[in-house]
Amino acid sequence: MKMSELCSEITSGSYDAEFKKFYGSDCDISQCRNRYKTAAEKFIEIYSSLLPDDADVSLFSVPGRSEIAGNHTDHNHGKVIAASISLDIIAVAAKNSAGEIRVKSEGFPEDIVDLNDVSRVDESQFFKASAIIRGVCDGFLKNGFRDGGFYAYTTSNVLKGSGLSSSAAFEDMIGNILNHFYNGGNIGYIDIAKISQYAENVHFGKPCGLMDQMACAAGGFVAIDFADPQNPIVEKPDFDLSSHGYSLCIINTGGNHADLNEDYASIPAEMKSVAKQFGKEFLRDVDKKDVLASIKTLREKCGDRAVMRALHFLNENERVTRAAAALKNDDIKEFLRNIKASGLSSSILLQNTYTTKNIREQGISIALAVAGEVLDSKPGTAYRVHGGGFAGTIQAFVPNEYVTEFNKAMTDVFGEDSAYVLKVRLYGAEMLNPEKTL
Repeated sequence: MKMSELCSEITSGSYDAEFKKFYGSDCDISQCRNRYKTAAEKFIEIYSSLLPDDADVSLFSVPGRSEIAGNHTDHNHGKVIAASISLDIIAVAAKNSAGEIRVKSEGFPEDIVDLNDVSRVDESQFFKASAIIRGVCDGFLKNGFRDGGFYAYTTSNVLKGSGLSSSAAFEDMIGNILNHFYNGGNIGYIDIAKISQYAENVHFGKPCGLMDQMACAAGGFVAIDFADPQNPIVEKPDFDLSSHGYSLCIINTGGNHADLNEDYASIPAEMKSVAKQFGKEFLRDVDKKDVLASIKTLREKCGDRAVMRALHFLNENERVTRAAAALKNDDIKEFLRNIKASGLSSSILLQNTYTTKNIREQGISIALAVAGEVLDSKPGTAYRVHGGGFAGTIQAFVPNEYVTEFNKAMTDVFGEDSAYVLKVRLYGAEMLNPEKTL
């Protein structure tokens, strides 16, 4: 699409089919048009002076993600299910021949990366977006793909600090643009996700698993087995939650996320302490029967909480297997049964619904209690802690006829902006294709 035509084409409806594909047939088209048109206007305002008048400009979208099952299992080589959601980061971008990438994200300073030296890891740039951009380029080259220059303006409605992976979506976005601009769109979502993880681990300076990047890049539900983290087994069950009349509700309970590193770190550490008693590094390599037979000794060696967290992991892995099979079989009742069991296990065994450093603040536990009051009497519902836990969000699968009642109960407790009604988006990291008109 020519830069001079982009805004009028968005307004006239050339991208409406893509908006419905990404955001649902019942999405607010005028809102979608306005969002993308505003982003296009910002791009033109910032970068038109650096481009010829007839420059080609493209639109891109990468969704956020929600963890569905497998709470705190990936770090011990476990299994997870995640899904792309209808909140996303969008970008307006154009190639350049200047040997640089320049990205202006709404609300942040512009990031400029020189492509002549992307392999260099600069610790002074840790935790900066420019390090992500450089790392993705480095990852492309190391994997035999091409990189190249572009200008981009991005804006996101993926809520930061909500456990919906706004950072992974940004990483995948850089890979998404490079894929379509310089690699013919031929790089698969698994490679995009692995390169994004590499960028975050090596150049950004943050250790992370692969679930977030994979779910954002893939679209729909994705089941991942991390038995070999370098070569995870990835499956995409063909399951459409919306077709069953369900919404995915995320409730942000607020809470203080400060000083939770010790809480998060204690979970893999305690699980590994149990594995160590059997001569293993990770719980994935331990048989549940051996743990059950050794509980008395494990309590003395590792402590009660470590034993309970180990049992959570071992049972959660089995639940993920059952839930993934249910998705493949289009069996929503069995799927929801395992999701609800996952939430119960996280509360009782994993114990990540509040931090013991501040027992007066237990927003997640309150949210789960209120969810139970509303949903337990209704058929076909499930709810659980969402993401890492200790503070933040819960997740609920709610039949559409109960969504209004459920959200009112939550907003009465946590405020008007606390409830988000989402869809599971069936499409991952993509470039938008305008409708061809004759």
